[in-house]
Amino acid sequence: MTGTLLTGLILFLLEVVCNGEPTHAGPGTMEHPYEQDKLVHQTSQWVLELFNDSLPFSRAESFCRGQFSSLITLQQSEDKEETVEFLRQTGLRSAVWVRDHKRAASKPVALSRQYLEFSALNFPKESHEGFAHVKLAFPGLSSVSVCVRVQWDTDWKDISTVFSYAAPVLTNEFQLRGRVDMHGRIHLALIIHGKHFPYKASFANDGAWHHICVTWSRISNYWAIYVDGDRKDMGYGTDMDRDIHGDGILILGQDQDSFGGNFTEPFFGNITDLNVWNISLETRHVRALNLCSATVQEKFFSWNLTLINSHQVVKEVQAPLFCPAVHQQMELQGCRTLQGWSDQLPPLGWTDCSDFLPFICRSSRARHHRMEQISKSQTSQPSAFMNQLMKLSNKSQPMLVQQSLELDSLAQASALLNISVQALEDTQQEGLQPADMVTLIQLLTLTADVSSEPSVCNENSTRDNIQELSQHFISVADSIISENNANKWQAIKEVVNGPMDVVKSIDHMVTRLSQSLTAETDHVTIHSPNIKLELQQQRLDEGSKVVSFCGPGSETHSILDCISVPHQKIQDLQNNGFYKITLVNTWYGSLRPLFNPEENITMEPTVTDGSQRYLGTVLGSSVISTTVLGDDQPVSMAVHFQLQHKVQNYIDAVYDPVCAFWDFDLTPETGGWWNTKGCEVVSKHYGYTVCYCNHTTNFALLLQVYETQRSLENEKALKVLTFIGCGVSLCGLLFTFILFIAVGVPKSDRTTVHKNLIVALGLAELLLMCSDWAAENQAACFMVTALLHLFFMASFCWMLVEGLLLWSKVVSVNISEDRRMKLYYVIGWGLPVLIVGLTLVISGDKYKDHNHCWLSVKTDTIWAFVGPVIFVLTVNAVVLCRVVMVTVSSAHRRAKMLSPSFASKMQTFDLTWAVTRPVLILLPVLGLTWICGVLVHLSVVVSYIFIVLNSFQGLYIFLVYAVYNSEVRNAIKRIKEKRKALSFTNCSQPTSFLPSQRAPIISPWSRSPPTSSSPETSETSGPFNSTSTSLVIKNESFKKESFVNFSLRQASGNQVVQLTGFKPSGTKL
Repeated sequence: MTGTLLTGLILFLLEVVCNGEPTHAGPGTMEHPYEQDKLVHQTSQWVLELFNDSLPFSRAESFCRGQFSSLITLQQSEDKEETVEFLRQTGLRSAVWVRDHKRAASKPVALSRQYLEFSALNFPKESHEGFAHVKLAFPGLSSVSVCVRVQWDTDWKDISTVFSYAAPVLTNEFQLRGRVDMHGRIHLALIIHGKHFPYKASFANDGAWHHICVTWSRISNYWAIYVDGDRKDMGYGTDMDRDIHGDGILILGQDQDSFGGNFTEPFFGNITDLNVWNISLETRHVRALNLCSATVQEKFFSWNLTLINSHQVVKEVQAPLFCPAVHQQMELQGCRTLQGWSDQLPPLGWTDCSDFLPFICRSSRARHHRMEQISKSQTSQPSAFMNQLMKLSNKSQPMLVQQSLELDSLAQASALLNISVQALEDTQQEGLQPADMVTLIQLLTLTADVSSEPSVCNENSTRDNIQELSQHFISVADSIISENNANKWQAIKEVVNGPMDVVKSIDHMVTRLSQSLTAETDHVTIHSPNIKLELQQQRLDEGSKVVSFCGPGSETHSILDCISVPHQKIQDLQNNGFYKITLVNTWYGSLRPLFNPEENITMEPTVTDGSQRYLGTVLGSSVISTTVLGDDQPVSMAVHFQLQHKVQNYIDAVYDPVCAFWDFDLTPETGGWWNTKGCEVVSKHYGYTVCYCNHTTNFALLLQVYETQRSLENEKALKVLTFIGCGVSLCGLLFTFILFIAVGVPKSDRTTVHKNLIVALGLAELLLMCSDWAAENQAACFMVTALLHLFFMASFCWMLVEGLLLWSKVVSVNISEDRRMKLYYVIGWGLPVLIVGLTLVISGDKYKDHNHCWLSVKTDTIWAFVGPVIFVLTVNAVVLCRVVMVTVSSAHRRAKMLSPSFASKMQTFDLTWAVTRPVLILLPVLGLTWICGVLVHLSVVVSYIFIVLNSFQGLYIFLVYAVYNSEVRNAIKRIKEKRKALSFTNCSQPTSFLPSQRAPIISPWSRSPPTSSSPETSETSGPFNSTSTSLVIKNESFKKESFVNFSLRQASGNQVVQLTGFKPSGTKL
């Protein structure tokens, strides 16, 4: 399809680069896949393409990715049945590769190096005579595998022999040797039946331990060399088709020029864990051995120093070896296959992942149809770029009948990237067409997946030009993700998942080539207009340092996009045994315009106070990524990064940044999506944001867009109104509490509930006024948040108790007052403490908001407050409805007791007042005014209403519980009357007649003559005489003396007696 032109160019390059050398495609493979080797089958949803050319599992997956499809997954039973039927129709009598959906893709993990102690042999450089003889009788071997761990002496540059097996008839029967090149890399070579194969398999001479395995089989005539679990070299054929001779001698560290003697080409360093099998191990077995994982294959010889005779200069040492088998998921059981030609065999099976099998690529019908359209347009009307590409490749007509071929070597990829860069430069003015972009993305995908195994071409030439290949790779990627192609990305969105596919290819390519790129230098930088790539390597034993990477600067922005790994994290790697760290950092400056602005990023809004209306979320920064390699293994590690805000400014719009990363596994069928798990905002600044994430990947800022609902003036006015309201409310609550204590309001369950509500709400209001000042100190802010949560929760719980108490007055409840108050205290104080405590334990560091001293609204923590509040408001709303019903019923009954004419006039008024009065009184007391909080986003007017109703709640309580409370008013009236009476008595009576401890009372009644100063005598002017008498009465019912005053007047011939008495408490009798 779209890769047909690419195929022709690759085939041409095979001839140019490899000079016509034949390829070794492996058993059962074809040199190149042709169109007739592909069979297509369409289902209701998918298009299945069967490719008969056989590939290993990983290369089959790579091939399908290059076709913008995927290796088939049999997740549903229907998929399995349709695929089996398709295979039967084709008549294919071979299993095909399928992907196991249950097996997760490998990810970097936080490795803690696991060590095992091995007994090793040290071959010192001071003596050339060191050797070790394995005391084992060898029979003739038709297959053999030898695995060993070696630590090369970094100062030795000559040829070294790891082991040599000499037979009586041939000294060079089986041997492994190595040499160091000018770049400091060790190259290995095998000698089999005296034939010396070339030095091709290589690894860095870095002084570290390396696991080396060699295998050979006479039946398949196949040999291979593995280094650290990866196959580095392979081949077919020897001069003699026979078994390895028996009765030989196996020597470690020396080459035998004669049978068991004349040692030359010594090895210097350490050797351990030598094991021998009389079979040819498979790749999966070698990988397991590299990780110190046991295999089921029985060993012919197992490492045991008691079975080895060593020269006196060879010393036994202890070597701690890294064994990460515990932490890495290895596919030891092989890869999943499917067969459809036999009903007797199970359809699903397992086989070695390195086997060569056919495979099926699956894509959606829409994608397949769009690919065909692009292919036809590309064939009929080649673009300027394609014409120039054909011109540079000296091809007037590409081989369009063939499918895109998987690249077999980096040499081919480098050559094709080279002419692609030239074509891009030559056609820069014309630009790329959508079909060109599809082809180049396919080229990048295939190049990134090029196998590291030796192939048809000599890898040495490619390795010398790794830097150039990487530069060309970045140049091609840069041209694809240029902002000029933003509209063209929309034209290919049905084929390509998006620009992050290019990012994934870059990550894959650079990670694979990081060892080669840093072989001669510790710092590599590749720069293009839209991409900056940097590799930094450091040895941890030389002292770890904080390594920071920043994107390119600009004249308009002084703040750079930067990412760094914390120093402590690097130190932890060294403490866990890592000796080298490589950081792969990349910056992408042009990805933001490539994302479709109409595709809103689904995300919960972080601003929920009603001040702004949520419009959506957009990508608002460059993309920056980092990959950490510890000892060349991917390691997940926490990072800090800061990114500039890049977004168009709209009037009346504000943005709230969210730290995020691209998760390729979130929706694999669409290439992934943005995720925020493990990332958080550290600080927000004008124009940029600082983030922290607990893992490594591709990061960006997502900006949540809000339409401002309130102007700055309104925001300031609401803030001032809230502060004033809280102050007035606090004063009202304080006065109410003092009145309850000072005026001697009779003790009851209702007054007790009132007092607790006043205390809880008052403390909450006080903390709310101080919360802004505490925000500057994190510890103080956390404490204020917890206390605010506690006292506001207690306030609502006591509002709930107010409702329950009111309900008990309306509905008969058979609970004693003592038991009822105990229940009220549990609800009012015990429940808030429980809720706050559980929330602190569960939420941990997600308890507090980053910007305010309040619960985090970005997590579920806020529901620890909102949930109970909703419950309280619901219960109290029911109580209020019940109270209104009872009040209306009472008004009806009173209206019926009146005369009909008067009742009709009063009925409307009574009913209206019966509804209005309890609502006005109970709404603030029961907390129902908080219902306005869910409506503040509708209008700024509602915000003002909400602030007034709730910040002045203390004032309402003062008016309801104090000013208009009959109990409080009666208590105040009694105090006033008592003071008036005592003042009157002190002014009108002789001192001797007042109660005194010094004047004992002789008689219960005593008379006193009136005085001219008596208020009563002064008031009775006229012709009538009056007498005023004061008595001190001792009455057992009052328990103490009580003052009684009475006056005798004559009016109209009648005696009028006026009698006023007071209890000691001042209660009027």
